[in-house]
Amino acid sequence: MPTHDVVIVGSGLAGMRAALEVCQGASVAIVSKVHPVRSHSGAAQGGIAAALGNMPPERTAKIQARIENGAVLPDEELNEDSILLHWFDICKGGDYLVDQDAAQMTAENAPTLIYQYERWGAAFSRLPNGKIAQRPFGGHQAPRACYAADRTGHALLHCLWEQVMKRSDQVTVYSEWIVLDLIIRDNICRGLVVWDLNTGRLETVHTKAVIFATGGYGRAFSITTNAFANTGDGIAIAYRNGVPLMDMEFVQFHPTGLYRLGILLSEGARGEGAYLINGEGERFMHRYAPTLLEKGPRDIVARAEMMEIMEGRGGGPKKDYIYLDLRHLPAELVRTRLPQISDLVTKFVGIDWSKELIPIQPAAHYSMGGIPTTLQGEVILDAQETLVKGLYAAGECSCVSVHGANRLGVNSLLEATVTGWAAGRAALAHSQQAELAPLPADATASAEAEVKGILENEGTESVADLRKTLQEAMTEKCGVFRDADHLKQCLETVKDLQHRFHNVHIRDKGQVFNTALQEAIELGHMLDFAETIVEGALARQESRGAHARLEYFDLKTAAGVRDDENWLKHTLAYRDGDGVRLDYKPVRIFKFKPIARKY
Repeated sequence: MPTHDVVIVGSGLAGMRAALEVCQGASVAIVSKVHPVRSHSGAAQGGIAAALGNMPPERTAKIQARIENGAVLPDEELNEDSILLHWFDICKGGDYLVDQDAAQMTAENAPTLIYQYERWGAAFSRLPNGKIAQRPFGGHQAPRACYAADRTGHALLHCLWEQVMKRSDQVTVYSEWIVLDLIIRDNICRGLVVWDLNTGRLETVHTKAVIFATGGYGRAFSITTNAFANTGDGIAIAYRNGVPLMDMEFVQFHPTGLYRLGILLSEGARGEGAYLINGEGERFMHRYAPTLLEKGPRDIVARAEMMEIMEGRGGGPKKDYIYLDLRHLPAELVRTRLPQISDLVTKFVGIDWSKELIPIQPAAHYSMGGIPTTLQGEVILDAQETLVKGLYAAGECSCVSVHGANRLGVNSLLEATVTGWAAGRAALAHSQQAELAPLPADATASAEAEVKGILENEGTESVADLRKTLQEAMTEKCGVFRDADHLKQCLETVKDLQHRFHNVHIRDKGQVFNTALQEAIELGHMLDFAETIVEGALARQESRGAHARLEYFDLKTAAGVRDDENWLKHTLAYRDGDGVRLDYKPVRIFKFKPIARKY
């Protein structure tokens, strides 16, 4: 039985960044179901946000700060970016569901952590003067996306992996280990139950602290930018152990997923000047974000695309997609700043971007919700912020809430970095003063029953069929636009699938590298948390950020009806028997008053 002071579940940016803090004073292990350099953080393309003020030469003209209600002095002009402006953009971008202390912490720590990446050797693109290059991004009022061409996540992931390997005598990595359960007794986290894919054994891992950094859950949708590993395991396991899930109704759809495939085409393309074109050959974003156009926030752009399709102005025989237009961009710019996009388009759809339009559609991309935490990453149980001692969460699986109802582009790699850093520091401090709590005799009972139940089940249901039905229902009925009727239908589908899952059958009855068993376990996780998404969306009777209810949306003006009086609050979804119980907690607002969100 392995024993460590701190165990981190997940090996993306949040997990490895946390490990680099913990290893400075405690024994630490990383548990991951994939090899660390295959973590989904590597798929992030466009950049990581920080107010460095490195203005590109072609954009040295002063930027007038567009902040209403005196958030910045009305006469202030900026020829550099500012932390205050980044802070404000996060709050406005999140449609004011953002906890403003979380946004402040994120914006204030961004420059220091970016320069740390630079000192560790991250291969950022550069300006002619040698400074880190920064480009515009959706919803940001200044160019603050630090980028490594369009492979930023890949560059940062490998940078952190090098640092972990440099400390290999301090950090133990258990690759291809799947976490099945948390061991929590008397509100104290005591360890984990894991399944070692290579040996087939169930193991208990004894520890003083656990940090969940398990990423997102986009595979619950049929059209998604997410890797196959993104099945929401961490949030489902926390949910099963009495931890509520916060703001799960807010799911971000990226505007530029390749049509039908969902493969991500970076927002960096629009940051560099690419256009969005409808089926009639028209740039249409002036109708939806007249100031920022294609550089508007993702929720607004995704809805704009869907409205063009809904009104019959889509492209293709079925008029069910939009186009990304790179034809006017200089070949050298695309070659140096967007090389991955040109490769993806050529290889997956056989298109020459310099001559042809690229078919795209919104794709499930990111979860604003997740496991609720304090600023230090401590997992909380309720609106009073009762802590689970020794349990932390960081990155996309957590909800601090820095993104509120909608995440701005290039804030995800930043969130992973900042929350990983903060949770790592907090877990280290906890481990240095806490004692190992004893493991209960029945620590593995629940996990053993789950595995045995799937292996011995002689039912007739197929994992693949159930998963496909779930993904299609979530995409079609709980997507960019929602309404009560479709959400109720989606909920019925999820409940039916949960019932059918009890009769799921797999042919492989072994436990050594049994990927069929792994997929069945992952499906069970998705069915659990999918219910919280739909229930939260059904209950929230307004449109805010990525949550757009057609009953509370004016299609003529493309404006959602936000209800601050009744719905300026966070959702907490608890597992309650065979269903979901909803509660709410206030949003921390102290700097920027909620105002109309226009771009």
